Formats: sequence, structure tokens, C-alpha cells
Amino acid sequence: MERLPVEVIGNILSRLGAARDVVIASATCRKWREAFRCHLHTLSFNSDDWPSYHALTTSQLEILIIQTVFQTTGLQDLSILIEYVDEFSASMVIALLMYTRETLRRLCYNVRTTPNVNILEICGRQKLETLDIAHSSITGVEPNYQRFSCLRSLSLSDVSISALDLNLLLTACPKIENLDLIDPEMAMSDTHVTVELSCPTLKSVYIEAMGLDKFILEVDSLERLHLKDCVLELFELVGKGTLKHFKIDDVTVIHLDIGEALENLEVLDISNFTIIGPKFCQMMSRSSKLRSLRLWDVLFDNEDEIVDLETIAVCFPLLSHLSLSYDLIDRALLCSLQGSSQLENVIAMELGWTMITELFPDWVEGLLKRCPNLRKLLIHGIISDAKTQEEYTMLANFTSSIVQLMRKYVHVDFQIYYE
Repeated sequence: MERLPVEVIGNILSRLGAARDVVIASATCRKWREAFRCHLHTLSFNSDDWPSYHALTTSQLEILIIQTVFQTTGLQDLSILIEYVDEFSASMVIALLMYTRETLRRLCYNVRTTPNVNILEICGRQKLETLDIAHSSITGVEPNYQRFSCLRSLSLSDVSISALDLNLLLTACPKIENLDLIDPEMAMSDTHVTVELSCPTLKSVYIEAMGLDKFILEVDSLERLHLKDCVLELFELVGKGTLKHFKIDDVTVIHLDIGEALENLEVLDISNFTIIGPKFCQMMSRSSKLRSLRLWDVLFDNEDEIVDLETIAVCFPLLSHLSLSYDLIDRALLCSLQGSSQLENVIAMELGWTMITELFPDWVEGLLKRCPNLRKLLIHGIISDAKTQEEYTMLANFTSSIVQLMRKYVHVDFQIYYE
């Protein structure tokens, strides 16, 4: 241990991450204290790492963080993620950022400050590559002055910002590739809430808990798009067909226009979503390169409508992973099995129900017959708390039917989970 270079010790301490663990480890000897001062590059103050943070007053927390950080000389990664703290003083946060800004590559900060601290003004024109801020307000963005020439990832959570400032901020980040917007407070001048974002370099966009009348996303290089817990009247994606991974989770949207962006799609994951009208299914059918399809707890505005196996087999010839969970009437369940095209490349399948029916085992068998090269089958079932005799009988019949299928399709690994 004595022969370890001090730089290596600094890397060891940095891998610990959590500030408390780093401070304790650095007390080992003089050499480790030197590594802490001169070669530590990662430090994290996270209330999940040490519950005793909650026992400290705000002033004690501020002093602890300042004293610890000011003992280092080359921090590149700083995280301050403290829950249950009302506010930090602006003077403390400004001093912290001014001290570390020239070496910081990654900053995560989620504590409110009084008054609000303009992190962009302090950290602009520096080496930041990742910026993750929460519970803050961003106004008056100046892209020529607050420029982030190295920033590649930006996450804004519970941040108040206007659509104009958000666009200006993206303009100030010429290399940005990842954008996360989580429960943003979009400052608007009128009651009609419309956001138009344009960025040619974005490759991944995650949007959660956003409510808007109109959201237009114009991106030329987008590869991943994830919408979660959003309420949108209109969502429009304008791109150049680079999208490869598209996920929708618990989203309400009346008009969804993806345009030609689905042509190179490889993964489509839709859950807790109501498909309105045939237009979405028509857009999906263009994704001939699709390899993974997940339709989980998906509803159609027409209860007799469904994405049938024939459509899936014909439109997605490269499909290897298929996940389906429908809450359907019996007639629609049987109609989904119509056709004879095989899903030759499907090797893994996941099926589920929210309310089991007598026809569910027949549906499973119909799917097995259409997937000759299937290797793994996962079945997820929901069983209500109030179990009637009819439910017991149906579940027993389902179990018996599945056992028979397991004996018939011995090459398939069956796994069944109940909630």
C-alpha cells in the first residue's frame, strides 16, 4: 500500500464518491490526505448515502460541504443532492461554484437557493460536460456570453424556464447530445401553452411530467425519445429519420405526429397509452427495421381494434422481441390471431393481462404457433384481491393449460409472474 502512487490513491478515493466515505478513507495516513487534497476528482453529497445528513441544520450542512470541497484542488465531478433541505444561501453556492468551476466537468445540484443563483452565468465558458440542476429558475439566457462549448448532457428538473430561454440555452451548447426535462415550469406569456424546440445535435431526449397544448421538437440527429407522464394536445417530431428508440409511458396526447421519423426505428415501447384513430398504427407500419415491440396496457379508442399478429409479422420482419398486454374483449383477442405469417425471428416474448379470460391460454398457444424459433416466454398476470370462485376456477384452468403448453413446447423457457 505504501508504494501506491498518490495519483492512484486519488482514483481510489474518487471511486468511493460519497463524501463521508472519502473523508474517512483519506484519514488513513498523510499520503492519503495528500491524495484527497490534490488528486480527488469526484465528490458526492447525497442524502441517500448517509441518513445523518437529515439530522444536521441547514447551516451545519453548508459549513460541512464548504469545508470539504475547499480542501480539494481539482474536482471534476461534484454532486449535491440533499433532500428535505429548505434552502441553501446564495452566497454559499456562489462561493462553491466559483471555487470549482475551472476544473468541473460534471455538476449535479438539486437544492433551492435564496435568492436564486444563476448557475449558467457562473459556469458558462468553462469545461462542463454534464449539467444536472433542479428546483431552480433560469431567465435571460445570453448564448454568446453563457456559452457551454463542452456540454453534452443537460438535465432540468422542476426548473422554471421559458421556451425562448430553453432554445437559447440549447443554442449555447453546440455539442449537446442529451436533454432531460422533468416536470419543468414553462413560463408563458399567454394561456396557450406552446413550446417549439430546435437543436441539430441532440441524440437523446427524455421528457417527464410535462403538460402543454402544443409541443414541436425539431431535431436532425435524434436517436432516442422517451415521453413519460405527459399531457399533450399535440406532439410533433420533425427529424430526418434517425430515431431508433421510441418509448411512450403513461402519456395522454390527442394528436401525435412523428412524420417520417420512424423509418429507422429499432425499438418501440408503448405502455399505459390510448391509441386514437388509425393514423398511429399507419405510422408504426413504416418501421420495417423494428427489432423490439412492446405494447403494454395499450387501449384503442375503438374497443374492437387491435394490432393483429399478421400486421406485426408483415410490417416487422426483423422483430426478435415481442411484448403484448391487452385489456380486450374476447372477440378482439381471437381476431388478433388471424392470418398465417410466421414471426421467424422472435426469440423472446412477454405476455400479460389485467383481467384474465378463458381465452387467454388459447391466445398464448396461438402466439407460440406463430413463433417457431421462440426461446423464452414471460407471462405477467394481475390477480385481484377479492378472489371469487369463478376466478379460482379460471386461474386453475389457466395453470393447467400452461403446463400442457410447457410439455408441448419443451424448447421454450416459460416464466410466470403474478401481481
